[in-house]
Amino acid sequence: MDDAAATRACLTGNRDAFRHFVDRYQSRALAQARLFTGNEADAADATQEAFVDAFRNLRTFDPARPFYGWFYVLLRNRCFKQRSRRATRSESGAVAEREVGPGVSPEQMDLWRAIHRLSPDEAELIVLKHLEGWTYEDLSTALKIPRGTVMSRLYAARQKLSSMLAGESS
Repeated sequence: MDDAAATRACLTGNRDAFRHFVDRYQSRALAQARLFTGNEADAADATQEAFVDAFRNLRTFDPARPFYGWFYVLLRNRCFKQRSRRATRSESGAVAEREVGPGVSPEQMDLWRAIHRLSPDEAELIVLKHLEGWTYEDLSTALKIPRGTVMSRLYAARQKLSSMLAGESS
């Protein structure tokens, strides 16, 4: 089943069809939620709440657009709410290996540590653009900012990340 078929099935009353979205996007959503919330428990809560929001608001989803882009906005909002409830982001930027997965090289750990030291907005842009492969247009739409703003913020985030990785900043 693809996203469009799952959406149609959900909208015609098949509640079980929503499982398609959870199965397809849950691990991706959890990884992104960990970036925002800083820990596994808050990420899991935010992800679950975002899926509930998506289910409740599926009628507002335009099936001609990618589901994950629409869902991502819900997830992002839930993560920000979760983060505002608790200040869980580590000041040191420490990243546990379990947050990035097994078999991660030292270079990859350095990258994740540096990403976690970026501001949440900077980290979000870096991850979505370079790890998730989002286009400037996707970012502009999801973040509700002009394409030029996306480009300039992403440039600044790349510069800061590059400096961190070169050991020029902490």
